[in-house]
Amino acid sequence: MAQHATLAPVIDLPVDSDHRVDNEARVGRSLGRTVTRTNRLVAGAIDALAEAASDGVLAATRRLTEEPTNATDDWGRDPMLVRNMMLLAQLRWDVATGGDQRLPKNAGALVVVNSPSWSSSTIFTAFAISEAIDRPVRFVGRSAIPVWHSFDRRIGGLLDHPDEVAGALRSDEIVVLGAGSAQGSRGVGSVDHTIIGAALATRTRVFPAATTSSPFSRRARVEIGTATRVPRKRRGPLTELELADRIRRDIRGLLDEMGDISTGTPLDWLPLSGIGAH
Repeated sequence: MAQHATLAPVIDLPVDSDHRVDNEARVGRSLGRTVTRTNRLVAGAIDALAEAASDGVLAATRRLTEEPTNATDDWGRDPMLVRNMMLLAQLRWDVATGGDQRLPKNAGALVVVNSPSWSSSTIFTAFAISEAIDRPVRFVGRSAIPVWHSFDRRIGGLLDHPDEVAGALRSDEIVVLGAGSAQGSRGVGSVDHTIIGAALATRTRVFPAATTSSPFSRRARVEIGTATRVPRKRRGPLTELELADRIRRDIRGLLDEMGDISTGTPLDWLPLSGIGAH
């Protein structure tokens, strides 16, 4: 005889709507408190990390800008800091330096280099030449920002003043001067004739130099030309003005001979400043 399954009756229980609303409110308040505590914890952690990072930056800045004991030379250059900076620079740039044999081995010299926009060519060139000739090399110009002003001095920066440059040249130092900023890979801005006058006053030879690099590769080059010939002696400032113009001409000649850095990519064909053919 077939058996029939028996279905249990479904019983509808009354629901207390007020009780349900109270439960939902309690759950909502509990979740709100949890979210608030979590937000506070996250905000506290972010503040702590930001404070720690700020303290780290300040500590690093102090280490870079404070005067080390018995480490700097007569112009404030710190050899150990310069060495560390040069090692860091080598992680980014693979620099080929040419013409360094033209520089005097013991006497002073003024090297004038092109300065493309948004570049630190004077510092870059000073480091490259120093590495090539194994001598301290200084550069003209320090940042106007107090912290960086001190840092620039410690990596070889001189005041942008003829008297300080003349003092360094008179002490047989190699000094790099940047020409004014100019657009384009072969642009050369004006040359400070008062600094050229310091070289003339100390009977120091002036060398043109050209630098090329690309933001898309590690390759970079610094080329030093033969010393620019001093024009005929004049009374007054015309000699230094004429020499400044001749140096600009010689730097442009070096840039034309060097050509542009090739990145090995289609970017070489783009008409951008400092990249590819023009």
